Amino acid sequence: MVNNQRQPNDPQAPPEGILKTPEVAALLQRTLRLEQLLALSRQLNATREMGVLLSQIVEGARDLLGLEAASILLVIDADFLSFSAFCGPTAAKLSGVAVPIEDSLSGWVVRNHEKVVLADTGNDTRLFSVSDIERPRSIVAVPMFFGEEIIGVLEGMTLTTSMDFSAEDIEILEILAGIAAVAVQNARLFQQSDWVAHVVHEIRTPLTSIMAYADMLNHPHIKPGMTQEFSRIIQQQTQEVNALVNEFLDLAQLESGRVTLERQALDLHALITHAIEVVHPQALAQAITIQVEAPPTLPVVMGDPQRIRQVLLNLLANAVKYAGAGAMVTIRVTTAEQLRIAVANNGPGIPLEQQGLLFQKFSRLPGSQHRAGGSGLGLSIARRIVEAHNGRIWVESAPGEGCAFWFTLPIAAAPGDEEAVSR
Repeated sequence: MVNNQRQPNDPQAPPEGILKTPEVAALLQRTLRLEQLLALSRQLNATREMGVLLSQIVEGARDLLGLEAASILLVIDADFLSFSAFCGPTAAKLSGVAVPIEDSLSGWVVRNHEKVVLADTGNDTRLFSVSDIERPRSIVAVPMFFGEEIIGVLEGMTLTTSMDFSAEDIEILEILAGIAAVAVQNARLFQQSDWVAHVVHEIRTPLTSIMAYADMLNHPHIKPGMTQEFSRIIQQQTQEVNALVNEFLDLAQLESGRVTLERQALDLHALITHAIEVVHPQALAQAITIQVEAPPTLPVVMGDPQRIRQVLLNLLANAVKYAGAGAMVTIRVTTAEQLRIAVANNGPGIPLEQQGLLFQKFSRLPGSQHRAGGSGLGLSIARRIVEAHNGRIWVESAPGEGCAFWFTLPIAAAPGDEEAVSR
């Protein structure tokens, strides 16, 4: 039997103790990091869901460099970037915040096509200040190149202690930024190609109707009284096409990670009242009662009022649509660690096996097509908006026991920042 083990006096064997030298330890550490980077690259290239992808990138950056936080800012337009993903203790306050390219550190990276490395941020005036958030102690920011275009900035940072970033740290982050840029663009292309077929399918029906009635208007034997009716139908179908296009664009913007959210104290009582006023005619036509159960004073919740109004309107309109004549719809607000809002009805309910379809794009429940107009995007848009506010949305239902859609919004972390909103 051949003994392939090297003996201690073998001239080809490494000198005793070499595996304990700093050089070999550094080499092993670098090899381990590159293996982690390779595994992360495979994971990113297999991910097509934009929100999941962005979270994987920032968490990977944080873990690879052993940092406290990391973020991605994607370019919105020539003037702004947006915090599209952030991992760290201040994530709830940064989500969707717009950052000016002209007056920020990340904007400096975009304008100059160069990385920034600050072991001590000190008084560096390039750092963009977000209210109630302390500036990082150390930061490294690298551009995300896709070809010659910069689509965003990948940042890693420490929050409590300063850190001297090594050349290897910077190299790893630059490699990850390049991988991330390709993965983000691939996800965008995948979404676009998948959307084309759906958009064509959803718009084809109202367009066909518009063309048919427009053609009949030109018929020489059309009865005088029909002209007004055909014009009304054309106008109605045109409005439907416009609503579909707006929903397509809205969801595309939310999924791209480039949406910018306002951040202000929400008057939830006013938002709920507005939503009820909008759906009141539909509820009245079906003798549906809408009631509100909410404390008169609510804790401060920061968010985009227009977007949260959109969520409430979607959930309330669905509750009225599917409740059935004479039903009860309840908007319920409770508070604990988070604000919880439910929009519930005592209608027929939704079987468990169908609930998984609810938040998918273009999905409609089996058997509901005769009642469900629109694009099938409403709940998907609502989910994106809630998640962009670092909340969660879900459904609780059983056949014959009604249905409740819940969503949460984080309560403002620092007490005293704003006065409680009450009515």
